[in-house]
Amino acid sequence: MSTHAKSVILFPIVLLSLLATVTFWINMTVQPVTPKIDGSSRHDPDYIVSNFVTTQTDANGDLRYKLAATEMKHFPDNDTTNLLNPRYTQFAVNKPYTQVEGLRGYVSSNGEVVEIVDKVLVTRQAFADKGEMTLETDYLNIRPNEELVQTTSPVVIRQAPKTVIYATGMIYEKKKQTVTLLNKVRAHYERPIGSASQNKNGNAKINTSKAQNTASLSSNPMINNPLKPENSNTRIRRRYE
Repeated sequence: MSTHAKSVILFPIVLLSLLATVTFWINMTVQPVTPKIDGSSRHDPDYIVSNFVTTQTDANGDLRYKLAATEMKHFPDNDTTNLLNPRYTQFAVNKPYTQVEGLRGYVSSNGEVVEIVDKVLVTRQAFADKGEMTLETDYLNIRPNEELVQTTSPVVIRQAPKTVIYATGMIYEKKKQTVTLLNKVRAHYERPIGSASQNKNGNAKINTSKAQNTASLSSNPMINNPLKPENSNTRIRRRYE
């Protein structure tokens, strides 16, 4: 048999083999992934814990934070954790603890991010001459290892006895001990009766300063007057104690 005759016979065989390979590859591509029989590919909890509590300490053995919930569900498909009625408590040496609670919570697969959602209430206990401080919002993103808390949602901060601050968006940096309010900031502040800096009407003097579209809030910024930013991007950064 001549070389030309062999080529004529082999060509359709090679072509059919190629078509068969392509068809098999396409069929495998469009086929749904077969679920694993261990259930790990389904979004079902592999375990549920009631009255869940976990804690973390620093290098010296001092308690850093505690995370608790009335119920915890772990999902193996994406290695995430859902919390019911979560309570995140942050501790500091020689300072009062701060507690965050909400209706729902989520923990990332690596544990680096804790999200508290719905009717979120942050409470810093009163200490020394500092009154209790609370913060209300609908969402908080907590990064315990970075000591960072942030939200883009509206917040209401109340500092006893009569300070109320409204804002949209907040960043709390524990390492810097600062709270930065991002947008639409309004505040109402009343000095306690008998303060030396009150005027004859019983109102404290307004003391605010602005530079490069950033307002630095002093310890006595306002009384019975809302702080009206020049635009929605005005920020207020205040030292947190």
